[in-house]
Amino acid sequence: MTRAIRWRLLATVFAAALFVGCDDSGDINLFSEADDAKLGEDVAAEIEADPANYPPYDGDPAVATYVEGVFQNVLASPEVERKEAFDYEITLIGDAETLNAFALPGGKIYVYEGLLKYLDSEAALAGVIAHEVAHCEKRHATQRMTAYYGVSALLSLLLGNSPSMLTEIAANLFVNVAFLANSRADEDQADEYSYIYMNDTKYYPGGVKFFFEKMRDDGLVDEGGQGIATFLSTHPDPIDRIATTNERLRENGVTVVEHDATGNNLYKSDYKTNVLDKL
Repeated sequence: MTRAIRWRLLATVFAAALFVGCDDSGDINLFSEADDAKLGEDVAAEIEADPANYPPYDGDPAVATYVEGVFQNVLASPEVERKEAFDYEITLIGDAETLNAFALPGGKIYVYEGLLKYLDSEAALAGVIAHEVAHCEKRHATQRMTAYYGVSALLSLLLGNSPSMLTEIAANLFVNVAFLANSRADEDQADEYSYIYMNDTKYYPGGVKFFFEKMRDDGLVDEGGQGIATFLSTHPDPIDRIATTNERLRENGVTVVEHDATGNNLYKSDYKTNVLDKL
């Protein structure tokens, strides 16, 4: 972290203290966009070096190409505003049992093969991806880290008194799933912006809820189970989120449909051809 960045963030600390105080609400973010990007790169390197826990996807490369296309459709929304600051990238994890996706600071997004196998439409995949993009855009991870470490500790980092702290933070982000556990407010905001981004695409804008609806209908939300627990630990209250998304759709004059509906903007046949038939 350069001296200029330290002093710019130091000014942020004092300005924030004047108006909201040094609380642990998570509303203050003492990290810069460049810090988000660097943290994401460091953690991504750790993930790549740990194939036992994060096996690389080695299936049909056409699936990865297709997912990349869906990702680019989401990023094309003009509401995604940090495309210059963040090097957005999507990576598939070759774990066919886990139903999960997660985002690192700075635009690194990971989708498990198990989630791809479970979803049944391109709109559902786009909704999940848009949700993870929103976590990056709204910088939820570094907001949580600001709250976790506290203003005083980060102030020491900004003043140069703890030069190893950024390395420590990156290491903790890799090994401590708590840093990826979003608050209810973070999840709701990510769902909201998933709708906003999707509204600029060819997809049904409520696609973010389709995964939860399918789990609900399959009895997995109540039963839990291997793979499900991981996702629910970082994405709480799926039933409430279905209802909130439906209300958001109604407020914007969008017809509410569920995951088992048919429609041109769900792209179910495309998903079956390009993903399900290839996994």
